[in-house]
Amino acid sequence: MERRYFKEYSHSLDRDMEFTVFGTAGKPCLVFPPQNGRFYDFENFHMIDACAEFIEDGRLQVFCADSIDSESWSGTGSGRARILQQEKWYRYITEELVPRILRLNYQDAGVDHTGKLLVSGCSMGATHAANFFLRRPDLFDSLIALSGIYQASYFFGEYMDDLVYLNSPIDYLSNMPENHPYIPLYNARNMIFCVGRGAWEEDLLASLCSLEQILQRKDIHAWVDYWGCDVSHDWCWWQKQLPYFLRSLTL
Repeated sequence: MERRYFKEYSHSLDRDMEFTVFGTAGKPCLVFPPQNGRFYDFENFHMIDACAEFIEDGRLQVFCADSIDSESWSGTGSGRARILQQEKWYRYITEELVPRILRLNYQDAGVDHTGKLLVSGCSMGATHAANFFLRRPDLFDSLIALSGIYQASYFFGEYMDDLVYLNSPIDYLSNMPENHPYIPLYNARNMIFCVGRGAWEEDLLASLCSLEQILQRKDIHAWVDYWGCDVSHDWCWWQKQLPYFLRSLTL
């Protein structure tokens, strides 16, 4: 399959940011790396190989984004400084990278996928994917979140402000009015959450259980899938899960 590498300046972050693209046609899929990960992790840990059938037959084009988690979610500065960095990265993704993805995808495939991106990730990548999907359902129409944490307090402790709240799905969904215009948008889209019940999945399992309860109370439809007690927090399982869920989507 075709692989391309890009290094481009971000005005939001005032630095060069890197990403890779796999394939030349199909539905654009933006993926985020796990905590403190890099844009090449998805490739190096064989996630691209796992979904190669979709890329090679032109159903999926994968865009692997870089993260700045070490400055935000797992940083050592003040809570406010860290969440300000997160919001700069959020603007980079939504205002710079997503439009770039759409341009590249259109140049390659000749199809306008505006508002029809799939977003995915494993571990912290799933946390990011879910947060972007839930904050911007106008940009994304599908989500596959594998083993994520969905409450910012896991990273920020007792610190809370307006921006931490905006990056904490369990908190902002809990308070979302039942007539909020995003709820029909969510229900017109595909939301998939998955977690295992095995080693190192305990906190993530509890987080997804809490999120599922909120989704049910708000009548927000999602496929929440709990895998077995042998399913650990590891790449070998995400390599199985991603193609399994991709097959359920119309690509």
